[in-house]
Amino acid sequence: MTSVTHDRAEGDRRIRSIAVIGGGSAGWMAAATLARILGRDYAAVTLVESDEIGIVGVGEATIPQMATFNRMLGIDEDDFIRRTQGSFKLGIEFVDWGRRGHRYFHPFGHYGVNMGGVSFHAHWLKLHRAGEAPSIDDWSLQAMAAREGKFMRSIDAGRSPLSDIAYAYHFDAGLYAAYLRSYAEERGVVRREGRIVEVRLRGGDGHVEAVLLEDGTRIEADLFIDCSGFRSLLLGQALGVEHIDWSHWLPCDRAVAVPCESVATLAPYTRSTARAAGWQWRIPLQHRIGNGHVYASSHISDDEATAVLLANLDGPPLAEPRYVPFRTGHRAKFWERNVVALGLASGFMEPLESTSLWMVQSGIARLMAMFPDRDFDAATRDRYNRILTTEYEEIRDFLILHYHVTQRDDTPFWEACRTMAIPERLAEKIRVFAAHGRVFRENEELFNDTSWFAVMLGQMLRPAAHDPVADVWSLADTRERLAKIRTAIANSADYMPDHRAFIAEHCAA
Repeated sequence: MTSVTHDRAEGDRRIRSIAVIGGGSAGWMAAATLARILGRDYAAVTLVESDEIGIVGVGEATIPQMATFNRMLGIDEDDFIRRTQGSFKLGIEFVDWGRRGHRYFHPFGHYGVNMGGVSFHAHWLKLHRAGEAPSIDDWSLQAMAAREGKFMRSIDAGRSPLSDIAYAYHFDAGLYAAYLRSYAEERGVVRREGRIVEVRLRGGDGHVEAVLLEDGTRIEADLFIDCSGFRSLLLGQALGVEHIDWSHWLPCDRAVAVPCESVATLAPYTRSTARAAGWQWRIPLQHRIGNGHVYASSHISDDEATAVLLANLDGPPLAEPRYVPFRTGHRAKFWERNVVALGLASGFMEPLESTSLWMVQSGIARLMAMFPDRDFDAATRDRYNRILTTEYEEIRDFLILHYHVTQRDDTPFWEACRTMAIPERLAEKIRVFAAHGRVFRENEELFNDTSWFAVMLGQMLRPAAHDPVADVWSLADTRERLAKIRTAIANSADYMPDHRAFIAEHCAA
């Protein structure tokens, strides 16, 4: 038997050794961050993963905060896109969600500009209710560019919309993990290959003391990061932290995924198409298209779900369909004793709004902001758990919105979603929007007023009236000012190059 231990000076309470349990995107994001921020001399970082245990690896779409994470690591964006076969993303197109035959776009960035201390949404809604602004997309650069298949990064263009272009990424999750592994190992992270067969707890306080690998290697650490996927090997199994189930609000519990051949047009957006008992994703990469069908097994069989997926691909499949069972919800605690869980080990919400990697990123950021010493004080753990719980609940409510606010009643699945009881916080948001079209971002919640407005409107929720404060301007003034904004956005979209051409020039794989 071999043992991996780390010496420390007497009286030193710092974390001197960290073990990341599991690889994949979550594990290597954690390892890369620890290596970048702490450096080689603060703590030894070891990552344990087994080639025998596959990763889920279907979370290939992100939100704009992913660019912030990459910048924190000092990653060159073109190199990252090139090595992960990536593409750019301006938002998500939703098809057949509000009703069959209807589609809408949830853009990054914002609509128009706030004017006179009044939100742009209020001015647009006033014009819309007068029958003069049929589509909110005309006031979003991202929506207009996506519709035309265009993309570029922000440039210094003064007050032009081109000066502030929000975007995210699509990429191959397996290639991303490999990319971060190379980054982390160059900065001192040690990877240990092996399957964990036992987790040893310390007498007295019950902290995780070590993990034992199949070959007899014993790996000790002060702090353990559980990235072991749905198994939640440390937090769930060894420490017994229970799972809080949200399947009564988010009934989908399985996914089947398959890549297919690319098509000529490289769309700069993710597409989500509602199906009879769930929804289908489409994520365009440089070398293939990622596809998956998320569904409720109580309403459709695996064979039926697979048939739906294969019948709706853009090109021939490139692999056999792969099934991923899951439960929506999260662990009652994300940090217990000396274990912090990230990714699937901490919880899961279906990738409807591409939040999976954001939750990893947020968990890492919160951990670094509240980094412990070996005393692992309860106050810090409690704060971490409270903040992460709130983040999960806020994202949960935003996902429920897509299912609940709909006119669809054509299948038992959609009728159940449309009529189910929902959390009161979400119900209040819906009531406030239904009255005057107002949306409010609560504290630090992930989704801003643009996101809530786009989805509520897109899901066919129509306010009874516009915000009365918008009447500080006459209808003629509103019409004139919004026309100027729409023209500026249209001209900016016309200026942007084709998405595939942009990639060919800057970051083709």
